[in-house]
Amino acid sequence: MPSARWVGLISATSLAVSIVAGPQMVGAAVIGTNTPAPEVSLSRLGELPAAQRVVWADYIARSQKQMAFDKATLAAELQPGETPPPPPVAGSGKMALNKDTAWYATPEARAMADTIVSFQTPSGGWSKNQDRTKPPRLRGQRFGNNAETMELNTGSFDAPHDRFWTFVGTLDNGATWTEMRFLGRVQAQAPGQEGDAYRASILKGIHYLLMAQYPNGGWPQNYPLEGGFHDGITFNDDAVAQAALLLTDIAEGKPDFAFVPADLRRKAGEAAARALRPILDSQIVVNGKKTIWPQQVDALTLAPISARNYEMRSLASAESTDVLLFLMRQPKPSAEVRAAIHAGVEWLKAHAIYDKAFTEVSKDEGRRLIDKPGAGPIWSRNYDIQTGKPIFGDWDKSIQDDVNTISKGRRNGYSWYGSGPKKAIDAYADWVKKYPK
Repeated sequence: MPSARWVGLISATSLAVSIVAGPQMVGAAVIGTNTPAPEVSLSRLGELPAAQRVVWADYIARSQKQMAFDKATLAAELQPGETPPPPPVAGSGKMALNKDTAWYATPEARAMADTIVSFQTPSGGWSKNQDRTKPPRLRGQRFGNNAETMELNTGSFDAPHDRFWTFVGTLDNGATWTEMRFLGRVQAQAPGQEGDAYRASILKGIHYLLMAQYPNGGWPQNYPLEGGFHDGITFNDDAVAQAALLLTDIAEGKPDFAFVPADLRRKAGEAAARALRPILDSQIVVNGKKTIWPQQVDALTLAPISARNYEMRSLASAESTDVLLFLMRQPKPSAEVRAAIHAGVEWLKAHAIYDKAFTEVSKDEGRRLIDKPGAGPIWSRNYDIQTGKPIFGDWDKSIQDDVNTISKGRRNGYSWYGSGPKKAIDAYADWVKKYPK
């Protein structure tokens, strides 16, 4: 399968993880150094078969054109020399999708929908971490917040090329697909002209997802492309699966999207179907055996990539849970899909951790991994690809084998252990009755 391009070469070198050299102290926790993910660029297209390079070059050129369009459209909102309003302030989106149907006809819901429409980028996506209960975007106001790290030269893998233009169109943290689903619920309660703006925004969002989809069927975290790990095909935050599920609902003409023209519904269905290929090809194979998935993969090679300084290439249990749940929702799973599910769940079962808890031990120390007879199952967020053992990262890019030895701030600022994979295992118990191994 296509992922065999790199599967047979799994090693510290091929995964670009720098392993600490020389003799180590017994019990030493630092086992490697994280390195940044490659970007999607014209200079890398030589890594692809010749027949694939043209379509990828076209994709990159279109992305660059879209970013220029987004920036020019924003700039045109202001007169020369006019000072723009402050950028939006980061906050929770508050776009509930589980309210009673009648709520989406209320003035409160309509006001949120108006704000959502106002923050849609010219290309058709949305930024993340914005409170949609706030007023609509002001003329000349940026679509995205300031970068999470505004300081220069920090060595952060997350440092954007432009601190003032980042996540301008993203699937990160539930962005874009959540806005579209919220608008779908509101427009369904707003027939006629009063809902036309919401329907037009959804149609624009569909075109955005179709345009952002990579030639191989995956989606980047950010589109237009912004470089770094944001160019990777992203399973984190369920990005690829949620984009595909939304397009599937659109293709099937679900009530919130029944207004979408038939031709666009067809294109949405085709795009959702194409998303399966990179998901299946990204399942990591070790010693000839399928395991689970990484947090994100290089869009060109489908090899695992890093993200932030403390997010290294790994077997990722939380993201794999989302992938498995998505695959188990397929109505007519092929033999290949079934094999991927069986293997992924088997791996999760084999790596469940019992009699341990990742819990607060004191107000000062916060969380630590401790012995707790009878506890579990839990799973490490990240496992080493070669050994299958838990690994952990820190801001200094170190890769460690003990969560209790990483910095206190990082230890308490990330979900290093969790019980989430049990959701996939429980769902599998019902699914396997229909599709036995």
